[in-house]
Amino acid sequence: MSLFAIADLHLPLGQYKPMDEFEGWENYVSKIKNNWRRLVTDGDTVVIAGDISWAMRLEEAKKDFEFLQKLPGRKLLIKGNHDYWWATRRKMEKFFEDCGFDTLSIIHNSAEAVGDFVVCGTRGWFFDADEDADKKVLLREVGRLERSIQEALKTGKEPVVFLHYPPVLGESRCEELLAVLSRYKIRRCYCGHIHGAVARKIPVQTVNGTVIRLVSCDAVNFTPVLVR
Repeated sequence: MSLFAIADLHLPLGQYKPMDEFEGWENYVSKIKNNWRRLVTDGDTVVIAGDISWAMRLEEAKKDFEFLQKLPGRKLLIKGNHDYWWATRRKMEKFFEDCGFDTLSIIHNSAEAVGDFVVCGTRGWFFDADEDADKKVLLREVGRLERSIQEALKTGKEPVVFLHYPPVLGESRCEELLAVLSRYKIRRCYCGHIHGAVARKIPVQTVNGTVIRLVSCDAVNFTPVLVR
């Protein structure tokens, strides 16, 4: 049983908005499928840390979820900034159940045990949340991260945090989210959102004892990254 991570699939199957026009993203859906099948087995779990589908509504994402359902392993989904299809937990779980998507689950104010680890996390937010509206969203995300970690700690296993927005990027830091990671002594954090040449140059970083790694699709060659 292995745990993998990847972010920013940007699947366009339900709403045609492919990323192929961007350098390095040519035939990316096929790359994701082939690399996933090469590494992941049915007994494994893959955390997808946001920007899963370009769909605007849950129903429009059905073809993207069908694509994921056919791939090996269990998939744990975390919201990204482009996941406009994201709805209430009840609505999403009912949609998955009605469609037979039994390998898909969401992480939202919750946590899921995977072997010796527990997957937890949330979307996160911008570093420079100066406007009142941004500050409100950031504080909400901080609360969601705390609740998710607290649910994870109830299992007695080690929490592994997944965020869509990276909590640190170069000299930019989201101190509110980093404080949560530090307070709960989180050892590993995986995130996405950053693309292009910049993403491919971002090193694995350690901040206050937390190892932070970027797993955006194009930063990891459209290949799930082994966590354990």
